[in-house]
Amino acid sequence: MYSNKENVNILTSLLVKEGINKAVVCPGSRNSPIVHNLCTCPDIECFPVTDERSAGFVALGMTLADNDPVVVCVTSGSALLNVAPAAAEAYYQNRPLIIISADRPTQWIDQQDGQTIQQHQTLEPNVRKSVTLPEPHNEEEHWFCNRLINEALHATRLNGGGPVHINVPISEPLFEYNVPQLPNERKISLHPASTDDNYVYEMAADFFSGKKPMIILGQLIPEVVGNTLDAIEALKKCAVVIQEKLADDDIAPAQPTDEVLKMIGEDEAYHPDHLLYIGGTIVSKRLRQFLRKSKCKMSIVVNESGACCDTFMNATDIIQGCAEDVIGIFANETEDGKEKDFVSLWKKAFDKALAIRETINPRFSQLLAVKTFHEKMREEAIDGELFYGNSMAVRLGNIFSDQYIYVNRGVNGIEGSLSTAVGYAIAHQEEEDVYCVIGDLSFFYDQNALWNESLSPNLSILLLNNGGGGIFHQLSGLEHSPYRDSAIAAQHTTSAEGICQAHDIVYLSAHNEKELDENLDKFFNSEEGPVLLEVFTNAADDAQALRDYYQAF
Repeated sequence: MYSNKENVNILTSLLVKEGINKAVVCPGSRNSPIVHNLCTCPDIECFPVTDERSAGFVALGMTLADNDPVVVCVTSGSALLNVAPAAAEAYYQNRPLIIISADRPTQWIDQQDGQTIQQHQTLEPNVRKSVTLPEPHNEEEHWFCNRLINEALHATRLNGGGPVHINVPISEPLFEYNVPQLPNERKISLHPASTDDNYVYEMAADFFSGKKPMIILGQLIPEVVGNTLDAIEALKKCAVVIQEKLADDDIAPAQPTDEVLKMIGEDEAYHPDHLLYIGGTIVSKRLRQFLRKSKCKMSIVVNESGACCDTFMNATDIIQGCAEDVIGIFANETEDGKEKDFVSLWKKAFDKALAIRETINPRFSQLLAVKTFHEKMREEAIDGELFYGNSMAVRLGNIFSDQYIYVNRGVNGIEGSLSTAVGYAIAHQEEEDVYCVIGDLSFFYDQNALWNESLSPNLSILLLNNGGGGIFHQLSGLEHSPYRDSAIAAQHTTSAEGICQAHDIVYLSAHNEKELDENLDKFFNSEEGPVLLEVFTNAADDAQALRDYYQAF
Protein backbone atom coordinates (compact mmCIF):
# COMPACT_ATOMS: atom_id res chain seq x y z
CA MET A 1 0.00 0.00 0.00
CA TYR A 2 1.15 3.52 -0.82
CA SER A 3 0.88 6.77 1.12
CA ASN A 4 -2.40 8.68 0.89
CA LYS A 5 -0.55 11.92 0.01
CA GLU A 6 -1.61 12.80 -3.53
CA ASN A 7 1.44 14.88 -4.50
CA VAL A 8 3.73 12.09 -3.26
CA ASN A 9 1.87 9.50 -5.36
CA ILE A 10 1.93 11.68 -8.48
CA LEU A 11 5.70 12.12 -7.99
CA THR A 12 6.31 8.40 -7.44
CA SER A 13 4.29 7.47 -10.53
CA LEU A 14 6.21 9.87 -12.76
CA LEU A 15 9.59 8.71 -11.42
CA VAL A 16 8.66 5.18 -12.45
CA LYS A 17 7.44 6.31 -15.89
CA GLU A 18 10.71 8.19 -16.37
CA GLY A 19 12.58 4.91 -15.79
CA ILE A 20 14.26 6.02 -12.57
CA ASN A 21 15.18 2.92 -10.59
CA LYS A 22 17.58 4.03 -7.81
CA ALA A 23 16.98 6.23 -4.79
CA VAL A 24 19.18 7.14 -1.84
CA VAL A 25 16.90 7.78 1.12
CA CYS A 26 17.64 9.62 4.37
CA PRO A 27 15.82 9.34 7.70
CA GLY A 28 13.07 11.70 8.87
CA SER A 29 9.38 11.89 9.68
CA ARG A 30 8.27 14.59 7.25
CA ASN A 31 9.76 12.72 4.28
CA SER A 32 8.49 9.34 5.51
CA PRO A 33 5.56 9.26 3.04
CA ILE A 34 8.03 9.72 0.17
CA VAL A 35 10.51 7.19 1.53
CA HIS A 36 7.69 4.71 2.17
CA ASN A 37 6.52 5.05 -1.45
CA LEU A 38 10.01 4.69 -2.89
CA CYS A 39 10.65 1.57 -0.81
CA THR A 40 7.23 0.11 -1.60
CA CYS A 41 7.56 0.63 -5.34
CA PRO A 42 8.93 -2.57 -6.97
CA ASP A 43 10.57 -0.58 -9.79
CA ILE A 44 12.82 1.47 -7.49
CA GLU A 45 15.73 0.14 -5.42
CA CYS A 46 16.37 2.15 -2.26
CA PHE A 47 19.66 2.68 -0.41
CA PRO A 48 19.40 4.16 3.13
CA VAL A 49 22.14 6.66 4.09
CA THR A 50 21.89 8.60 7.35
CA ASP A 51 24.22 11.54 6.63
CA GLU A 52 22.53 13.79 4.04
CA ARG A 53 25.78 15.33 2.83
CA SER A 54 27.21 11.88 2.16
CA ALA A 55 23.89 10.71 0.68
CA GLY A 56 23.99 13.41 -1.99
CA PHE A 57 27.43 12.28 -3.12
CA VAL A 58 26.48 8.58 -2.93
CA ALA A 59 23.66 9.35 -5.35
CA LEU A 60 26.08 11.34 -7.52
CA GLY A 61 28.36 8.30 -7.69
CA MET A 62 25.41 6.20 -8.82
CA THR A 63 24.70 8.62 -11.68
CA LEU A 64 28.31 8.16 -12.78
CA ALA A 65 27.95 4.38 -12.72
CA ASP A 66 25.05 4.16 -15.16
CA ASN A 67 24.68 7.69 -16.56
CA ASP A 68 21.04 7.64 -15.42
CA PRO A 69 19.14 9.95 -13.03
CA VAL A 70 19.21 8.97 -9.34
CA VAL A 71 17.01 10.30 -6.53
CA VAL A 72 18.25 11.50 -3.15
CA CYS A 73 15.40 12.08 -0.70
CA VAL A 74 15.76 14.14 2.50
CA THR A 75 13.44 15.41 5.20
CA SER A 76 12.57 19.04 5.94
CA GLY A 77 14.74 21.75 7.48
CA SER A 78 18.53 21.79 7.53
CA ALA A 79 18.64 18.27 6.05
CA LEU A 80 18.16 19.87 2.63
CA LEU A 81 21.03 22.32 3.16
CA ASN A 82 23.41 19.39 3.63
CA VAL A 83 22.76 18.29 0.03
CA ALA A 84 24.01 21.64 -1.34
CA PRO A 85 27.65 20.51 -1.90
CA ALA A 86 26.53 17.50 -3.95
CA ALA A 87 24.07 19.68 -5.89
CA ALA A 88 26.87 22.10 -6.80
CA GLU A 89 29.17 19.27 -7.88
CA ALA A 90 26.40 17.69 -9.98
CA TYR A 91 25.62 21.09 -11.52
CA TYR A 92 29.17 21.63 -12.75
CA GLN A 93 29.51 18.02 -13.92
CA ASN A 94 26.05 18.07 -15.58
CA ARG A 95 24.96 14.98 -13.62
CA PRO A 96 21.21 14.08 -13.45
CA LEU A 97 20.72 14.18 -9.67
CA ILE A 98 17.07 14.45 -8.52
CA ILE A 99 16.95 16.03 -5.07
CA ILE A 100 13.59 15.48 -3.38
CA SER A 101 12.93 17.25 -0.09
CA ALA A 102 9.89 17.03 2.15
CA ASP A 103 8.66 20.38 3.40
CA ARG A 104 6.24 21.77 5.98
CA PRO A 105 3.03 23.43 4.80
CA THR A 106 3.56 27.02 3.59
CA GLN A 107 1.52 28.55 6.39
CA TRP A 108 3.98 27.28 9.01
CA ILE A 109 7.18 28.69 7.46
CA ASP A 110 8.86 31.34 9.68
CA GLN A 111 6.48 30.53 12.54
CA GLN A 112 9.08 28.87 14.80
CA ASP A 113 7.73 25.45 13.97
CA GLY A 114 10.33 22.65 14.13
CA GLN A 115 12.47 21.87 11.07
CA THR A 116 10.76 24.62 9.10
CA ILE A 117 12.86 26.91 6.88
CA GLN A 118 12.56 28.57 3.48
CA GLN A 119 13.16 25.53 1.24
CA HIS A 120 11.83 26.73 -2.13
CA GLN A 121 14.79 27.61 -4.42
CA THR A 122 17.22 27.01 -1.53
CA LEU A 123 19.63 25.12 -3.81
CA GLU A 124 19.65 27.73 -6.57
CA PRO A 125 21.62 28.72 -8.55
CA ASN A 126 23.26 25.27 -8.46
CA VAL A 127 20.32 23.30 -9.85
CA ARG A 128 18.79 23.40 -13.34
CA LYS A 129 15.24 23.61 -12.02
CA SER A 130 13.49 24.16 -8.67
CA VAL A 131 9.82 23.34 -8.15
CA THR A 132 7.60 23.23 -5.07
CA LEU A 133 4.63 20.95 -5.53
CA PRO A 134 1.12 21.88 -4.40
CA GLU A 135 -0.94 19.60 -2.21
CA PRO A 136 -3.78 19.09 -4.72
CA HIS A 137 -7.36 19.70 -3.69
CA ASN A 138 -8.94 19.72 -7.16
CA GLU A 139 -8.32 18.64 -10.75
CA GLU A 140 -6.51 21.84 -11.73
CA GLU A 141 -4.06 21.61 -8.82
CA HIS A 142 -3.47 17.93 -9.70
CA TRP A 143 -2.64 19.02 -13.28
CA PHE A 144 -0.28 21.70 -11.92
CA CYS A 145 1.53 19.18 -9.71
CA ASN A 146 1.92 16.78 -12.64
CA ARG A 147 3.23 19.53 -14.92
CA LEU A 148 5.82 20.77 -12.41
CA ILE A 149 7.25 17.26 -11.95
CA ASN A 150 7.46 16.72 -15.73
CA GLU A 151 9.27 20.05 -16.10
CA ALA A 152 11.76 19.18 -13.38
CA LEU A 153 12.51 15.73 -14.83
CA HIS A 154 13.02 17.26 -18.30
CA ALA A 155 15.59 19.66 -16.84
CA THR A 156 17.84 16.75 -15.85
CA ARG A 157 18.48 16.28 -19.61
CA LEU A 158 18.14 19.75 -21.16
CA ASN A 159 21.18 21.86 -22.09
CA GLY A 160 23.65 19.18 -21.08
CA GLY A 161 21.63 18.04 -18.06
CA GLY A 162 22.16 18.50 -14.36
CA PRO A 163 20.56 18.34 -10.91
CA VAL A 164 17.01 19.42 -10.07
CA HIS A 165 15.22 20.10 -6.79
CA ILE A 166 11.65 18.91 -6.18
CA ASN A 167 10.29 20.29 -2.91
CA VAL A 168 7.23 18.49 -1.52
CA PRO A 169 5.12 20.15 1.20
CA ILE A 170 3.28 17.48 3.23
CA SER A 171 0.57 18.18 5.79
CA GLU A 172 -0.17 15.98 8.78
CA PRO A 173 -1.24 13.25 9.37
CA LEU A 174 1.83 11.70 7.75
CA PHE A 175 1.54 7.98 8.37
CA GLU A 176 -1.50 6.73 6.49
CA TYR A 177 -0.73 4.06 3.87
CA ASN A 178 -4.04 3.00 2.35
CA VAL A 179 -3.69 3.61 -1.41
CA PRO A 180 -3.44 0.25 -3.23
CA GLN A 181 -1.77 1.48 -6.42
CA LEU A 182 -0.11 4.52 -7.93
CA PRO A 183 -2.10 6.80 -10.25
CA ASN A 184 -1.58 6.45 -13.99
CA GLU A 185 0.05 9.85 -14.44
CA ARG A 186 0.56 11.72 -17.68
CA LYS A 187 4.20 11.67 -18.75
CA ILE A 188 5.17 14.52 -21.07
CA SER A 189 7.90 13.25 -23.41
CA LEU A 190 10.82 15.51 -24.29
CA HIS A 191 12.31 15.54 -27.80
CA PRO A 192 15.30 17.93 -27.96
CA ALA A 193 15.60 19.82 -31.24
CA SER A 194 18.32 18.94 -33.76
CA THR A 195 20.28 21.85 -35.19
CA ASP A 196 22.05 22.35 -38.51
CA ASP A 197 25.70 21.38 -38.06
CA ASN A 198 27.01 22.93 -41.30
CA TYR A 199 28.46 25.89 -39.43
CA VAL A 200 30.42 23.50 -37.19
CA TYR A 201 31.98 21.85 -40.27
CA GLU A 202 32.91 25.30 -41.57
CA MET A 203 34.51 26.23 -38.23
CA ALA A 204 36.41 22.94 -38.20
CA ALA A 205 37.86 23.67 -41.65
CA ASP A 206 38.93 27.14 -40.46
CA PHE A 207 40.40 25.67 -37.30
CA PHE A 208 42.71 23.26 -39.13
CA SER A 209 43.90 26.03 -41.44
CA GLY A 210 45.95 27.32 -38.50
CA LYS A 211 49.67 26.52 -38.32
CA LYS A 212 49.53 25.65 -34.64
CA PRO A 213 46.14 24.12 -33.72
CA MET A 214 45.64 22.74 -30.21
CA ILE A 215 42.68 20.86 -28.71
CA ILE A 216 42.09 20.76 -24.94
CA LEU A 217 39.83 17.98 -23.65
CA GLY A 218 38.51 18.85 -20.20
CA GLN A 219 36.69 16.40 -17.95
CA LEU A 220 34.40 14.11 -19.95
CA ILE A 221 32.30 11.14 -18.89
CA PRO A 222 33.95 7.84 -19.88
CA GLU A 223 31.13 6.90 -22.26
CA VAL A 224 31.89 9.98 -24.38
CA VAL A 225 35.62 9.31 -24.27
CA GLY A 226 35.11 5.65 -25.18
CA ASN A 227 32.83 6.51 -28.10
CA THR A 228 35.32 9.02 -29.49
CA LEU A 229 38.64 7.16 -29.12
CA ASP A 230 39.06 6.75 -32.89
CA ALA A 231 38.03 10.33 -33.55
CA ILE A 232 40.51 11.63 -30.96
CA GLU A 233 43.29 9.58 -32.58
CA ALA A 234 42.39 11.15 -35.93
CA LEU A 235 42.56 14.62 -34.37
CA LYS A 236 46.06 13.93 -33.06
CA LYS A 237 47.37 13.75 -36.65
CA CYS A 238 46.49 17.37 -37.33
CA ALA A 239 46.45 19.06 -33.93
CA VAL A 240 48.10 18.83 -30.53
CA VAL A 241 45.53 17.14 -28.29
CA ILE A 242 46.00 17.65 -24.56
CA GLN A 243 43.95 15.46 -22.24
CA GLU A 244 44.32 14.55 -18.60
CA LYS A 245 43.11 11.22 -17.29
CA LEU A 246 39.76 12.89 -16.58
CA ALA A 247 39.21 12.74 -20.35
CA ASP A 248 41.27 9.76 -21.46
CA ASP A 249 39.92 6.20 -21.43
CA ASP A 250 42.74 4.79 -23.55
CA ILE A 251 44.98 2.41 -21.58
CA ALA A 252 48.21 4.35 -21.96
CA PRO A 253 50.61 6.37 -19.79
CA ALA A 254 49.26 9.67 -18.52
CA GLN A 255 50.21 12.53 -20.82
CA PRO A 256 53.11 14.49 -19.22
CA THR A 257 51.63 17.93 -19.87
CA ASP A 258 52.89 19.69 -16.73
CA GLU A 259 56.31 18.13 -17.24
CA VAL A 260 56.51 19.46 -20.81
CA LEU A 261 55.36 22.90 -19.73
CA LYS A 262 58.14 22.87 -17.11
CA MET A 263 60.66 21.92 -19.82
CA ILE A 264 59.67 24.50 -22.44
CA GLY A 265 59.45 27.50 -20.15
CA GLU A 266 58.55 30.66 -22.10
CA ASP A 267 59.24 29.23 -25.58
CA GLU A 268 56.63 30.85 -27.88
CA ALA A 269 56.97 28.04 -30.43
CA TYR A 270 54.78 25.79 -28.26
CA HIS A 271 51.88 28.25 -27.99
CA PRO A 272 48.84 27.55 -30.22
CA ASP A 273 47.39 30.01 -32.71
CA HIS A 274 44.06 28.10 -32.95
CA LEU A 275 42.52 26.59 -29.82
CA LEU A 276 39.54 24.28 -29.27
CA TYR A 277 38.34 23.58 -25.70
CA ILE A 278 35.83 20.74 -25.21
CA GLY A 279 34.57 19.32 -21.94
CA GLY A 280 34.67 20.35 -18.29
CA THR A 281 37.41 21.48 -15.98
CA ILE A 282 41.12 20.67 -16.20
CA VAL A 283 43.30 20.02 -13.16
CA SER A 284 46.57 21.58 -14.35
CA LYS A 285 47.06 25.15 -13.17
CA ARG A 286 50.23 25.28 -15.28
CA LEU A 287 48.23 24.56 -18.41
CA ARG A 288 45.64 27.22 -17.65
CA GLN A 289 48.34 29.81 -17.06
CA PHE A 290 50.17 28.75 -20.24
CA LEU A 291 47.07 29.08 -22.42
CA ARG A 292 46.12 32.43 -20.90
CA LYS A 293 49.38 33.73 -22.36
CA SER A 294 48.60 32.32 -25.81
CA LYS A 295 47.60 34.88 -28.43
CA CYS A 296 45.06 32.83 -30.38
CA LYS A 297 43.52 34.06 -33.62
CA MET A 298 40.73 31.54 -33.11
CA SER A 299 39.69 30.11 -29.73
CA ILE A 300 36.54 27.93 -29.67
CA VAL A 301 34.69 26.82 -26.55
CA VAL A 302 32.23 23.90 -26.81
CA ASN A 303 29.49 23.14 -24.30
CA GLU A 304 25.88 21.99 -24.41
CA SER A 305 24.42 25.01 -22.64
CA GLY A 306 26.02 27.62 -24.89
CA ALA A 307 27.50 29.32 -21.81
CA CYS A 308 30.28 31.85 -22.34
CA CYS A 309 32.92 30.00 -20.34
CA ASP A 310 36.16 31.82 -21.16
CA THR A 311 38.62 29.78 -19.08
CA PHE A 312 41.71 30.79 -21.08
CA MET A 313 40.72 34.45 -21.50
CA ASN A 314 40.95 34.32 -25.30
CA ALA A 315 37.61 32.86 -26.53
CA THR A 316 36.46 33.98 -29.98
CA ASP A 317 33.61 31.50 -30.59
CA ILE A 318 31.12 29.40 -28.59
CA ILE A 319 29.66 26.23 -30.09
CA GLN A 320 26.52 24.97 -28.35
CA GLY A 321 26.73 21.23 -28.89
CA CYS A 322 27.58 17.95 -27.22
CA ALA A 323 31.23 16.94 -26.99
CA GLU A 324 30.80 13.66 -28.84
CA ASP A 325 29.18 15.29 -31.88
CA VAL A 326 31.70 18.13 -32.13
CA ILE A 327 34.70 15.82 -31.73
CA GLY A 328 33.29 13.67 -34.54
CA ILE A 329 32.74 16.64 -36.85
CA PHE A 330 36.25 18.01 -36.29
CA ALA A 331 37.73 14.53 -36.78
CA ASN A 332 35.99 14.29 -40.18
CA GLU A 333 37.94 17.35 -41.29
CA THR A 334 41.29 15.62 -40.65
CA GLU A 335 41.03 13.00 -43.42
CA ASP A 336 44.29 12.75 -45.37
CA GLY A 337 45.68 15.54 -43.23
CA LYS A 338 49.47 15.84 -43.07
CA GLU A 339 51.06 16.01 -39.62
CA LYS A 340 51.90 19.62 -38.87
CA ASP A 341 55.31 20.74 -37.60
CA PHE A 342 53.56 21.97 -34.45
CA VAL A 343 52.29 18.44 -33.73
CA SER A 344 55.77 16.98 -34.28
CA LEU A 345 57.28 19.56 -31.94
CA TRP A 346 54.93 18.61 -29.10
CA LYS A 347 55.31 14.87 -29.80
CA LYS A 348 59.07 15.11 -29.31
CA ALA A 349 58.57 17.00 -26.06
CA PHE A 350 56.04 14.44 -24.80
CA ASP A 351 58.37 11.53 -25.68
CA LYS A 352 61.30 13.21 -23.91
CA ALA A 353 59.23 13.86 -20.78
CA LEU A 354 57.91 10.28 -20.70
CA ALA A 355 61.46 8.94 -20.97
CA ILE A 356 62.56 11.10 -18.03
CA ARG A 357 59.52 10.00 -16.00
CA GLU A 358 60.57 6.36 -16.42
CA THR A 359 63.93 7.05 -14.74
CA ILE A 360 62.57 8.67 -11.59
CA ASN A 361 62.73 6.73 -8.32
CA PRO A 362 61.19 8.92 -5.61
CA ARG A 363 61.85 8.69 -1.89
CA PHE A 364 59.16 7.19 0.36
CA SER A 365 56.30 9.61 -0.09
CA GLN A 366 52.78 9.93 -1.43
CA LEU A 367 54.38 10.26 -4.88
CA LEU A 368 55.98 6.83 -4.44
CA ALA A 369 52.76 5.36 -3.01
CA VAL A 370 50.68 6.36 -6.05
CA LYS A 371 53.45 5.34 -8.47
CA THR A 372 53.73 1.90 -6.84
CA PHE A 373 49.95 1.52 -6.70
CA HIS A 374 49.65 1.96 -10.47
CA GLU A 375 52.71 -0.16 -11.24
CA LYS A 376 51.19 -3.08 -9.33
CA MET A 377 47.87 -2.62 -11.09
CA ARG A 378 49.68 -2.94 -14.43
CA GLU A 379 51.92 -5.83 -13.36
CA GLU A 380 49.00 -7.88 -12.03
CA ALA A 381 46.61 -6.79 -14.80
CA ILE A 382 44.12 -5.61 -12.19
CA ASP A 383 40.92 -4.27 -13.65
CA GLY A 384 38.73 -1.76 -11.86
CA GLU A 385 37.43 1.79 -11.83
CA LEU A 386 39.52 4.58 -10.31
CA PHE A 387 38.17 7.35 -8.09
CA TYR A 388 40.53 10.06 -6.89
CA GLY A 389 40.13 12.69 -4.23
CA ASN A 390 40.82 16.32 -5.07
CA SER A 391 43.91 18.36 -4.23
CA MET A 392 47.22 16.44 -4.26
CA ALA A 393 45.66 13.01 -4.85
CA VAL A 394 44.28 13.75 -8.33
CA ARG A 395 47.48 15.57 -9.32
CA LEU A 396 49.48 12.44 -8.51
CA GLY A 397 46.92 10.32 -10.37
CA ASN A 398 47.40 12.47 -13.45
CA ILE A 399 51.10 11.60 -13.37
CA PHE A 400 50.92 7.84 -12.93
CA SER A 401 47.51 6.51 -13.95
CA ASP A 402 47.17 4.79 -17.29
CA GLN A 403 43.37 4.68 -17.22
CA TYR A 404 40.39 6.99 -16.77
CA ILE A 405 40.02 8.81 -13.44
CA TYR A 406 36.73 9.76 -11.83
CA VAL A 407 37.01 12.84 -9.63
CA ASN A 408 34.60 15.48 -8.28
CA ARG A 409 36.18 18.21 -10.37
CA GLY A 410 33.05 20.24 -10.96
CA VAL A 411 33.64 22.31 -7.80
CA ASN A 412 36.98 20.73 -6.78
CA GLY A 413 35.84 20.42 -3.15
CA ILE A 414 37.26 17.85 -0.75
CA GLU A 415 33.87 16.84 0.63
CA GLY A 416 32.06 13.90 -0.92
CA SER A 417 34.93 12.21 -2.78
CA LEU A 418 34.67 9.03 -0.71
CA SER A 419 30.85 9.05 -0.79
CA THR A 420 30.89 9.34 -4.58
CA ALA A 421 33.16 6.30 -4.86
CA VAL A 422 30.91 4.43 -2.41
CA GLY A 423 27.84 5.25 -4.51
CA TYR A 424 29.49 4.02 -7.70
CA ALA A 425 30.67 0.83 -5.97
CA ILE A 426 27.14 0.14 -4.66
CA ALA A 427 25.64 0.62 -8.12
CA HIS A 428 28.21 -1.73 -9.72
CA GLN A 429 28.87 -4.14 -6.87
CA GLU A 430 28.31 -7.23 -8.99
CA GLU A 431 30.33 -5.98 -11.96
CA GLU A 432 33.71 -4.43 -11.11
CA ASP A 433 36.09 -3.38 -8.36
CA VAL A 434 36.32 0.28 -7.38
CA TYR A 435 39.57 1.82 -6.12
CA CYS A 436 39.49 5.15 -4.29
CA VAL A 437 42.78 7.04 -3.82
CA ILE A 438 42.20 9.84 -1.34
CA GLY A 439 44.04 12.25 0.95
CA ASP A 440 43.60 12.31 4.71
CA LEU A 441 41.56 15.52 5.06
CA SER A 442 39.15 14.42 2.31
CA PHE A 443 38.80 11.00 3.91
CA PHE A 444 38.20 12.07 7.50
CA TYR A 445 35.85 14.87 6.44
CA ASP A 446 33.74 12.32 4.54
CA GLN A 447 34.14 9.30 6.82
CA ASN A 448 30.36 8.97 7.18
CA ALA A 449 30.43 7.53 3.67
CA LEU A 450 31.42 4.29 5.42
CA TRP A 451 28.47 4.55 7.85
CA ASN A 452 26.33 2.94 5.21
CA GLU A 453 24.46 -0.36 5.42
CA SER A 454 24.78 -0.80 1.65
CA LEU A 455 28.60 -0.55 1.70
CA SER A 456 29.88 -2.85 -0.98
CA PRO A 457 32.80 -5.35 -0.67
CA ASN A 458 34.10 -4.31 -4.12
CA LEU A 459 35.47 -1.04 -2.65
CA SER A 460 39.19 -0.60 -1.92
CA ILE A 461 40.60 2.62 -0.46
CA LEU A 462 44.20 3.84 -0.67
CA LEU A 463 44.43 6.51 2.04
CA LEU A 464 47.35 8.93 1.76
CA ASN A 465 47.88 10.24 5.30
CA ASN A 466 50.59 12.84 5.86
CA GLY A 467 48.92 14.43 8.86
CA GLY A 468 47.29 17.42 7.16
CA GLY A 469 46.67 19.18 3.88
CA GLY A 470 49.78 18.23 1.93
CA ILE A 471 49.16 20.67 -0.89
CA PHE A 472 49.75 23.59 1.51
CA HIS A 473 53.41 22.57 1.60
CA GLN A 474 53.53 23.17 -2.17
CA LEU A 475 52.35 26.79 -2.02
CA SER A 476 55.32 29.12 -2.20
CA GLY A 477 55.26 31.80 0.50
CA LEU A 478 52.84 30.04 2.81
CA GLU A 479 55.79 28.63 4.77
CA HIS A 480 56.28 32.12 6.19
CA SER A 481 53.02 31.86 8.14
CA PRO A 482 53.49 30.35 11.62
CA TYR A 483 49.91 29.07 11.35
CA ARG A 484 50.37 27.06 8.14
CA ASP A 485 50.44 23.64 9.76
CA SER A 486 48.18 24.13 12.76
CA ALA A 487 45.36 26.20 11.27
CA ILE A 488 45.66 26.35 7.49
CA ALA A 489 46.77 22.80 6.69
CA ALA A 490 44.71 21.29 9.57
CA GLN A 491 47.60 19.30 11.03
CA HIS A 492 46.45 16.15 12.87
CA THR A 493 47.51 12.76 14.22
CA THR A 494 44.36 10.83 13.27
CA SER A 495 44.39 7.30 11.87
CA ALA A 496 41.67 5.41 10.02
CA GLU A 497 42.21 2.17 11.97
CA GLY A 498 39.39 2.78 14.46
CA ILE A 499 37.02 3.86 11.69
CA CYS A 500 37.74 0.61 9.83
CA GLN A 501 37.10 -1.44 12.96
CA ALA A 502 33.77 0.35 13.50
CA HIS A 503 32.60 -0.40 9.97
CA ASP A 504 34.07 -3.91 9.53
CA ILE A 505 36.61 -2.85 6.90
CA VAL A 506 39.87 -4.75 6.41
CA TYR A 507 42.66 -2.43 7.60
CA LEU A 508 46.26 -2.36 6.35
CA SER A 509 48.98 0.22 6.92
CA ALA A 510 52.40 1.19 5.57
CA HIS A 511 55.07 3.39 7.19
CA ASN A 512 57.94 2.67 4.79
CA GLU A 513 58.67 1.39 1.29
CA LYS A 514 58.90 -2.27 2.35
CA GLU A 515 55.53 -2.21 4.11
CA LEU A 516 54.02 -0.34 1.15
CA ASP A 517 55.13 -3.03 -1.28
CA GLU A 518 54.02 -5.93 0.94
CA ASN A 519 50.65 -4.47 1.89
CA LEU A 520 49.77 -3.36 -1.63
CA ASP A 521 49.99 -7.05 -2.54
CA LYS A 522 47.57 -7.86 0.29
CA PHE A 523 45.42 -4.86 -0.69
CA PHE A 524 44.93 -6.11 -4.24
CA ASN A 525 44.53 -9.76 -3.28
CA SER A 526 42.32 -9.46 -0.21
CA GLU A 527 39.59 -12.10 -0.22
CA GLU A 528 37.42 -9.92 2.00
CA GLY A 529 36.22 -6.40 1.47
CA PRO A 530 35.95 -3.52 1.70
CA VAL A 531 39.66 -2.99 2.34
CA LEU A 532 41.66 0.12 3.25
CA LEU A 533 45.43 0.67 3.06
CA GLU A 534 46.62 3.70 5.02
CA VAL A 535 50.01 5.01 3.89
CA PHE A 536 51.66 7.25 6.50
CA THR A 537 54.13 9.79 5.08
CA ASN A 538 55.74 13.05 6.15
CA ALA A 539 54.34 16.23 4.58
CA ALA A 540 57.79 17.80 4.17
CA ASP A 541 59.10 14.65 2.45
CA ASP A 542 56.04 14.62 0.18
CA ALA A 543 56.70 18.22 -0.84
CA GLN A 544 60.39 17.57 -1.48
CA ALA A 545 59.63 14.42 -3.51
CA LEU A 546 57.37 16.43 -5.80
CA ARG A 547 59.96 19.22 -6.15
CA ASP A 548 62.61 16.62 -7.01
CA TYR A 549 60.25 15.11 -9.58
CA TYR A 550 59.70 18.36 -11.49
CA GLN A 551 63.34 19.42 -11.19
CA ALA A 552 64.19 16.41 -13.37
CA PHE A 553 62.48 18.06 -16.35
